[in-house]
Amino acid sequence: MLMKIQEELCQQERWDFSDLRALFLNCTLKPAPERSHTAGLMRVSQEILEKNDVDTEMIRVVDWDIAPGVYPDMTEHGWDSDRWLELFEKVEAADILVIGTPIWLGSPSSVCLKVIERLYAMSAELNDEGQYAYYGRVGGCVITGNEDGIKHCARNILYGLQHLGYVIPPQADAGWVGEAGPGPSYLDEESGGPKNEFTQRNTTFMTWNLLHMARMISDAGGIPAHGNQRSEWDAGCRFDHDNPEHR
Repeated sequence: MLMKIQEELCQQERWDFSDLRALFLNCTLKPAPERSHTAGLMRVSQEILEKNDVDTEMIRVVDWDIAPGVYPDMTEHGWDSDRWLELFEKVEAADILVIGTPIWLGSPSSVCLKVIERLYAMSAELNDEGQYAYYGRVGGCVITGNEDGIKHCARNILYGLQHLGYVIPPQADAGWVGEAGPGPSYLDEESGGPKNEFTQRNTTFMTWNLLHMARMISDAGGIPAHGNQRSEWDAGCRFDHDNPEHR
């Protein structure tokens, strides 16, 4: 459920986001239909996007048969099955990618780390402009848990996304943690998480920043394809880079 101010912001928007698509990858360790607290907070962001006519989808990665590894198809490297290429089609189609993870021992979940590895597996792919495949897309993250570590997890995830080519807008992370140690999780009745103003504000700001950045990039036709084209670099173009060997 959105807070009143979140509903009002959605009603006041003056931009058209209906051509954008967003993918939420929930990296909980819990298979469906177990309740996921990470999904609960991600759903706040998803609802804001949906109220602005963005096509959204949330996937619980643990329910997919995704093999670990850093190659596009891990069945070619000893694994019996791997649905990563099927999932990558959804990643590739999304203007906005939001990765959600719980905190375990201060770090993102093992499922989250596997997702980052598999995103990295596709990092050598190029788009039609000769840029790396993730150029022109924006990324953010949502973190939940019962222990400190929101900023640590967000730093790892957002660094990975930007290194692969995603644009990270301002304040592109949001999270909720209860008291240190065992205690109620985000969706538990006594947690106060869904009404926590700090968490709801950060989630709202993250979502709108993702929206605005995706809108700007889409309207500009993507990231300008000059100075960042792998295909041109491999062909010998150096984009004003001064190569001392040729002085």
